[in-house]
Amino acid sequence: MKKVFFTIIVCNFLSCVSVKHYNEKLARPISPSNLKADVAFTQRKLQKLQPNLYWYISKEKLDAKFDSLQSSISAPMTSIEFHKKLVTVTNAIGQGHLYLYQKTKKYDKTFLKSITKKGKGPLSQFEFEVFENKLYIAKNKSTDLSIKVGTEVLSINGQNSDGLLSDFSRFFTSDGYNKTFFKYGLSQRFSSYYSSRHGILDSLTYGFKMQDSSKTIVIKRLLLDSSQIKKAKVMLTTAQKKAKRKKNKLLGFDADTKTYMRNLSFVKQDSSVAIIKINGFKDGNFKKCYRLFFESIKNNKSKTLVLDLRNNGGGRLDEISNLYCYLADSTFIFLKPSELASKTSLMQMDYFEGTSLWLKPFQIVGAPFFYSFLYLKTYKNNGKFYFNTKTRRQKIAENNFKGKIYVLINGGSFSASSIISSNLKGSKRATFVGEETGGSYNGTVAGQMPNIKLPHSELLLKVGLMAFTPYYQTDVEGRGIFPDVEILPTVTDRINNVD
Repeated sequence: MKKVFFTIIVCNFLSCVSVKHYNEKLARPISPSNLKADVAFTQRKLQKLQPNLYWYISKEKLDAKFDSLQSSISAPMTSIEFHKKLVTVTNAIGQGHLYLYQKTKKYDKTFLKSITKKGKGPLSQFEFEVFENKLYIAKNKSTDLSIKVGTEVLSINGQNSDGLLSDFSRFFTSDGYNKTFFKYGLSQRFSSYYSSRHGILDSLTYGFKMQDSSKTIVIKRLLLDSSQIKKAKVMLTTAQKKAKRKKNKLLGFDADTKTYMRNLSFVKQDSSVAIIKINGFKDGNFKKCYRLFFESIKNNKSKTLVLDLRNNGGGRLDEISNLYCYLADSTFIFLKPSELASKTSLMQMDYFEGTSLWLKPFQIVGAPFFYSFLYLKTYKNNGKFYFNTKTRRQKIAENNFKGKIYVLINGGSFSASSIISSNLKGSKRATFVGEETGGSYNGTVAGQMPNIKLPHSELLLKVGLMAFTPYYQTDVEGRGIFPDVEILPTVTDRINNVD
């Protein structure tokens, strides 16, 4: 017992030392020569790994941006300062999956545990939404009930919100020349970007606009104590627990948002309209889920299907291909061959990512066969390299939906949700309602996305290795799927809880 206790003490100590060393290194300036070496390293890696690198920017213009950055570096910078400069170049490539992570301060486990016990932070007490480059409260979870949904946030700790939004919008990009993705990206990432920049705080001073007048309100950490009324835990029977686990596994349960990835509902008493809301193509048993969904739609004799892909950031290619089997009106080809940067670029994928410890020995044995398969299946055609994924003609599903389909989209519809939308739009199978998607109509560079560490700044660059191209294409390059009927949400809609 003493040995176990001693081991825990040593591990905690080493963890604290490691965090301290990391934070000290984070604040340490990096020499100009090393920063320039990282710029050159980034350029080489992109040329070697990123397929269709010059999809939205010419080689001459991109090379000029790298050269200009090299020339501008004349003094030491921290990795945080360097990130601000390098990200403007990587974002100019116009691929939303290409992402340069900023380095942020770390905290030891003891501190994080103490913060968790203290309660909800001043940022976590709100959900934000961006309309017309302004920041608004989308949900108030604080104790101050005077802050209504739709209240404009003018400033946080003296910094104007428009300046914060402008600053944070440089951290990421959409596919191509699309602009609708940014407000949704900022809405979802605002809190994390602010925390990354300013650290974990116990209070924030907000400037709000309320009824044409400004008001300053200090929001403190929502402390937890024994005097607070705790929600009574609902005791479930063994059978109920089993049923809940089964449902979570089927629909895909998101513990952070307490919502399911997939939901089926019916409107009207005769169930003539079915609605499938998909928050993301991840988690859960999608094959069984869609089979049960469309069996239910058939049994209810629904004539119209509404597929809600708003704020769906994408996910699994296998899932959208499977879902399309229930929506297409005839046999189909889902994707064109996926372009690669080279014969060996897929060797950069992280084969062991997310694997359980007990499965690793089996993966080690299978690794040579797996990488050999990737190498042999990669082929060259007209001077370019390709890998075939979902390129064979597929049959429609047994309970394929025959009725009218409406697809709801917005700027938060990205990646996989844009790919399935491209094929539904191109085949004229559905009517689209809402706003231009954040993802491109003609495809995206994603698939396997390893993180490449820059040698000196140690920034991580996430690079897509495969260019996914939907079967149907458009002549309007670099834009998303446009709605047939445009309906844009407003702040007034949020205030009145109108969808």
